[in-house]
Amino acid sequence: MRPGVTRWRGSRTTGPTPPRWGSRSVAEPLTATVRPALRATGLRKRFGDQQVLDGVDLEVAPGSVHALLGPNGAGKTTTVRIVCGLLRADEGHAEIAGHDVVAHSRAARGALGLSGQYAAVDEHLTGFENLHLLGRLYGMSRRRAADRADELLERFRLADVAGRRSGLYSGGMRRRLDLAGALVARPQVVVLDEPTTGLDPRSRLDMWGVIEDLLVDGVAVLLTTQYLEEADRLADLITVIDRGAVIARGSAEELKEQVQGATLALRVRHDSGLDAAARALASVGTGTPTADRRTGRVTVATDRGPEVMADVLAHLSRDEVELLDLGLHRSSLDDVFLALTGHDAGTPKEGGTA
Repeated sequence: MRPGVTRWRGSRTTGPTPPRWGSRSVAEPLTATVRPALRATGLRKRFGDQQVLDGVDLEVAPGSVHALLGPNGAGKTTTVRIVCGLLRADEGHAEIAGHDVVAHSRAARGALGLSGQYAAVDEHLTGFENLHLLGRLYGMSRRRAADRADELLERFRLADVAGRRSGLYSGGMRRRLDLAGALVARPQVVVLDEPTTGLDPRSRLDMWGVIEDLLVDGVAVLLTTQYLEEADRLADLITVIDRGAVIARGSAEELKEQVQGATLALRVRHDSGLDAAARALASVGTGTPTADRRTGRVTVATDRGPEVMADVLAHLSRDEVELLDLGLHRSSLDDVFLALTGHDAGTPKEGGTA
């Protein structure tokens, strides 16, 4: 484990003082004046001999985004299924708007909107018909359901295709329609399970804008993602989960500050210069350089400032190594994740969970 990194297991910590969110330690529960819209405590779940969740705690405040970050198989979707009342935990409990998701499931679901990993729209119905049907299922009158459908179609920039069969929509449009459906009943909490998976960059940016707009209405958003950029952009608070356990928590900036130093990276023009480049970076880094022969890229962690690049250039000039680029950047969420788990965010560990 890298120095300065706080590791979490449930609510226990070791290392430096836990990071703070605003004036409140994120390890502490929200006060009575800021009642969480979503709360999960000590969630544990086992499938056969596999421990899928091991004491997961979460709180989401109204008007905020809490990102649950982890690789495929970390336990994110299992957590979502439990907090939404779709799966029972072996231990622990979850509340939506103060309602226990098991003991008071009807009230909890009435305050919840869910958008899963795949858009749950009826492709044989138009965009308007999808939303109107959901409104009727929620017990709205025909007129009220129609008004709500029109309102959401306008808000999600789908009004011009409201009469078109949703099966003809693009992937990004279907995702927006699915999220609109999750908002028909004006929920206090919206759970988004990897909402931008499979979207092109333009559609992903559109979806980010939609999620940010939800906060204006005071909606609490629980967002699961494996995209570090997405968590960095949207989340007020990030919980990092790996192998079913919470290993870190804080804002994006707080998590980055826990990983000291920066990353020095270069790319060589010819494969023959890769070994010399690795030796040059080893002489200025704080660890062992990582080299990728396919891309010609070499990286290393360093605790030095921009002057380190001059030393690297001097080394490479003596060895007559041609560079394509050389850069120094501060720690990113990717660096944080690698320091905490020992692998990239998009790569599940062997034996990972659902």
